[in-house]
Amino acid sequence: MDAKEFLNRAYRMEQRVQSKLEQIEALKSLATHVTASFGAEPVDHTRNNTAMQDTAIRIMEAEQELSREIDELVDTKQEIKRTIDLVPDVTLRLILEKRNLCFEKWEQIAIDTYYSLRSVQEKHREAVRIVQGILDQRGD
Repeated sequence: MDAKEFLNRAYRMEQRVQSKLEQIEALKSLATHVTASFGAEPVDHTRNNTAMQDTAIRIMEAEQELSREIDELVDTKQEIKRTIDLVPDVTLRLILEKRNLCFEKWEQIAIDTYYSLRSVQEKHREAVRIVQGILDQRGD
């Protein structure tokens, strides 16, 4: 596997998790949203309990799927972290962690590490080459 692809897996997974979380919140909002009836028709005070139960079940299933994806994200981040820990230079490890596990912007990493933006990006490229060597050595 390509080192950049390996390091970027968590970012895409986190985006998917955030998207699903937003979808579940929207579903919950829709399920609990009640609109007032201003028409002249008589109001039936009995709810369709089966429809409400089906909706609740679908939301629970979506939450279970989200939970599985979060578990997968955590596992992926741990795998990436273990690989980053094999990089010998502490500065390169820090840059990899900030970029590929914390998803910080280049500018923020530069501020935090007291390097120029260009230096941070060069160091990241160097670190990615080292990670590629680690992956090649492991046979990934």
